[in-house]
Amino acid sequence: MGGSLLIALHLLAEYGLYAMIRFDTFTTAIFDQFQSTFNGPAANMLAGVLALCCLGLLLVEATSRGYHRYARVGSGTPRRQTIYSMGTSLTLLCLLLPLLITTLSLGVPFITLVRWLFIGGIDIWLNPELLPALKQTLGLALSGAVIITLCAIPMAWLSVRYPGRLHRAMEGCYYVTSSLPGIVVALALVTITIRIARPLYQTEFTVLLAYLLMFTPRALISLRAGIAQAPVELENVARSLGRTPTQAMLSTTLRLAAPGAAAGAALVFLAISNELTATLLLAPNGTRTLATGFWALTSEIDYVAAAPYAFLMVALSLPLTWLLYSQSQRTAGL
Repeated sequence: MGGSLLIALHLLAEYGLYAMIRFDTFTTAIFDQFQSTFNGPAANMLAGVLALCCLGLLLVEATSRGYHRYARVGSGTPRRQTIYSMGTSLTLLCLLLPLLITTLSLGVPFITLVRWLFIGGIDIWLNPELLPALKQTLGLALSGAVIITLCAIPMAWLSVRYPGRLHRAMEGCYYVTSSLPGIVVALALVTITIRIARPLYQTEFTVLLAYLLMFTPRALISLRAGIAQAPVELENVARSLGRTPTQAMLSTTLRLAAPGAAAGAALVFLAISNELTATLLLAPNGTRTLATGFWALTSEIDYVAAAPYAFLMVALSLPLTWLLYSQSQRTAGL
C-alpha cells in the first residue's frame, strides 16, 4: 500500500506532464490561477480541495494497513506457498502488458534523446553552464537526501512501534503537504520568509526546507517498511543486556532498517534532482540545476541544446534505480 500511496500522491501533485499534454487537473488549474492572480482565492480553494483528496487517500491507506505485524521471532517455519502453472499462452499474455509499458516508457524517450544528441554533435557538450548545473544538482540532491532521511527516522519509528491515532495523524501531515503542487509550497515559504524571516529568502536553507516538506514521505515509507520488518524482540533483548533504549534502537532496529533507509534516500535524491517549480522560486540568484536548465531551454524550443541536461538527469538516475531494484530483490528474497 505504501507504493500505491506514493504513486497516488505524485499524480495528485504532478504538473509538467499534464501541462504538456494539455490535460486539465487541479494542479494545472492552480498554476493558471497563480499565473493570472498570484495567490488568488480560487487557487487557494483548489489547493484546499487537493488536500482533501489527499486526506481521502490517507484514510484508505490507514484503514487497509491496520495493526498487523510483518516480523516475528520464534520457532517454526512459514507456510509453504502453492505454486500454480499458468501455461505458456497465459504467461505470454501476462508479459505483453509490461513489455508494452517498458517499450513506451523507455524506448520512445531514449530514441528521442539519442536523436537530439546526434543532431547537436559535440558542440552541445561545450556549454559552460552544463558542469556547474551538474555540481549544483548533486549538492542539493545529496544534502537533501541525507537531511530528509534523518528527519524521517523518528516519525517512521513511532508509526511502527507505537501505531496510535496521534502518531498516524502526525504521519498523515507529511503526506498532506507532499500532495500539494510545488508552487503552492514554494509560494507559502516565499510569503513566510519575506514577512517573518527575510534573511532566509532565496537561500539554500529555504530550498532544502521546501524539499523536506515535499519529499519526506518518499523516505518515510521506505523507512517504515524496513522498521516494520525488524522484530521488536531483538530491541528488547538488547535493552535487557544493558543497552539504553537509544543504543538498542541504533544497534538492532536501525541496522536492520538500513537498506530501507538507503532506498528512501535514493528516492529522495531522484525527486530532488528532477524538481523544478520550488527550485525556480526559492533558489538563490544564479542557481541553475539540470532540471531548471532543461526547462529553460525547452521553453525556448531549443531541444537540441537541452539534450545534454536530459542525458545527465537520466545518467544520475541509473545507479539509484539499480540500487532500488537490488533492494527490492533482497526484500523479496530473490
